[in-house]
Amino acid sequence: MNKIIDIKNLSKSYNDILAVDDVSYNVAKGEMFGLVGPDGAGKTTTIRTLCGLLITDSGEIEVLGYNLLKERKKIQNKIGYLSQKFSLYGDLTVDENIEFFADIHGVKDYENRSNELLEFTRLTPFKDRLAEKLSGGMKQKLALACSLIHKPQIIFLDEPTTGVDPVSRRDFWKILSNLLKEGITIFMSTPYLDEAERCNRVALMSNGKIISLDTPQKIKGSLEKDVIEIVCNKIREAYKLIQQNFPFEIQMFGDRINIIVDEYETDYKRIEKLLNDNSIEILNHRLITPSLENVFIHLVQEAN
Repeated sequence: MNKIIDIKNLSKSYNDILAVDDVSYNVAKGEMFGLVGPDGAGKTTTIRTLCGLLITDSGEIEVLGYNLLKERKKIQNKIGYLSQKFSLYGDLTVDENIEFFADIHGVKDYENRSNELLEFTRLTPFKDRLAEKLSGGMKQKLALACSLIHKPQIIFLDEPTTGVDPVSRRDFWKILSNLLKEGITIFMSTPYLDEAERCNRVALMSNGKIISLDTPQKIKGSLEKDVIEIVCNKIREAYKLIQQNFPFEIQMFGDRINIIVDEYETDYKRIEKLLNDNSIEILNHRLITPSLENVFIHLVQEAN
């Protein structure tokens, strides 16, 4: 693997809270790497540390072959960072924000690059609009354009599509796909497991620890159990009954129940009898391929 990020035994705490707990992994050049987990898992702390914005408690980090502790400035000149919250200047136009970031990074003759990025992010018609007047999705695209003005080798994205409408979210992913084609390495965090499916590799994170790291397909294949999906007329009552009467792991998703069992045929018959005996009608059931969400919830519950 041609490593572009190498993390060894990274730990970071805030007073008594251990945000990142002795994690080690690496990221290959040109891949999209996803850090996946709920709020408080340690994702933002990890990204801010890798960008040199936080000092580690312990551990070693190399980015682009540079030691983060000793050569932070060299790293920061070669990376881009898009934070969780829109942090550009609302009283400047789209064009003026890009110009400002070009000046910060010492980019000369940036006009062609700026026009490329505006076209790339489909912001050209809005280049004279104040940033504060943009929609949530357009703000994120502007922030991405600003972070790309100096042609970074790695782009760090901290939950870039949180709070963004579905259409803008889809557009944003098209842009990221094109960045990969240009050879830019993408390190992103997300709470959305459907987004994680798009990454080359993902690290599932919970309570500061990495609980699984591999390709999405291999992580899903690591669950050596069957998953039964049930749709019934009294979903909450069914959930409680199964939970109270069986040792199975049970997950509820809207109008569906997913039950992780050892053996489909035998265990489904037991579940079916329990629900029928309690006047709950099963409208539909099937054996499904485990989703990343199934596996993540399973691993979190096992870890706890």
